[in-house]
Amino acid sequence: MSVPVTESGTTTASDPTGLHRVLDDSGRGRVLPQAAGRLDARREIWPDEVRVRVETLNLDAASFRQLEDKHTVGGRPDGDAVRREVLEIVAERGKMQNPVTGSGGMLIGTVEEIGPASTLGLAVGDHVATLVSLSLTPLVIEDGLRGWDGLHERVPADGYAILFGRSIAARIPDDLDPALSLSVMDVCGAPALTARIVHDWSRLRATDEKPVVAVIGGAGKSGSLSLAAARREGAARTIGVVPHEGEAALLRDAGLADEVAVADARDPIALRDAVTAAGGPADITVVCVDVPGCEGGAILATAEQGTVIFFSMATSFSAAALGAEGLAADVTMLVGNGYTPGHAAYAMELLRESDGVRRLFERRL
Repeated sequence: MSVPVTESGTTTASDPTGLHRVLDDSGRGRVLPQAAGRLDARREIWPDEVRVRVETLNLDAASFRQLEDKHTVGGRPDGDAVRREVLEIVAERGKMQNPVTGSGGMLIGTVEEIGPASTLGLAVGDHVATLVSLSLTPLVIEDGLRGWDGLHERVPADGYAILFGRSIAARIPDDLDPALSLSVMDVCGAPALTARIVHDWSRLRATDEKPVVAVIGGAGKSGSLSLAAARREGAARTIGVVPHEGEAALLRDAGLADEVAVADARDPIALRDAVTAAGGPADITVVCVDVPGCEGGAILATAEQGTVIFFSMATSFSAAALGAEGLAADVTMLVGNGYTPGHAAYAMELLRESDGVRRLFERRL
């Protein structure tokens, strides 16, 4: 295997973060692939890289919602326009990163080449889901997305993607539908971090009391898994917040929450009152909705010295920080990191052991 060369004919050493694929020339110093405006998506790989033949993209919920809203005319989404914009983004940036939300998604594919220095533990032919964002993954689409109607987050595609030395990928379980596995792995960071915070709550406060946990967006993918994780780790009460009675019925049927509250998460007073009426305020509030403007309500729904975990890419972290300050709210706010050691395996365990979680996921498929 030869090391790729630049257009000038010189070689560039690889960096496990993917820095060698960054094409930005902004004059402000080097940036990492996620922050880059453009990546080198050539198919030739460096010694520590892996190339994956793409089968399916799963667009981040906030990104897809923004694209769908942008291309909705007369109340009807224009799927062709959404598809064209996704193709334009990938062609221009060498990755799928929505320029408005900054987010991407993840993919399923088959490993087709592995560099001799790769440490990802993969083999050629492995069927994998990437556990790093498309916003930092070099990507080329070769089929024009002709199998996608532009109306759903799940995108059939043919092309290739590149994984770096520090990327993460998980083999798709043989006993699950690959589409179901992709949906779970897309949000597996949320339940893993929720579990850690709930598990550590009593120990860190030197008390036998268990926390009240509210999950905003409790009937969604990350929300349902986070509710299951909170219950598994011993939460005293779980509260699932949903926007309307239709989702409330689904969440009650799933049996994942002790109480189900209906409120518009963008209305801070309505959200606070709904959580309080359901047994709050919450000691731990997990935000899993894909719409902006939920920061104030999440803070108000959380008890003093409680914790708010923001897992939505629609979150304005400046609004959250300034909002907490303006409300004189003594809360700890965490950015939901999509990576926690063992997160994919943990999410799969929740799916297998909870019929309610599985029903919600399969309904979305």
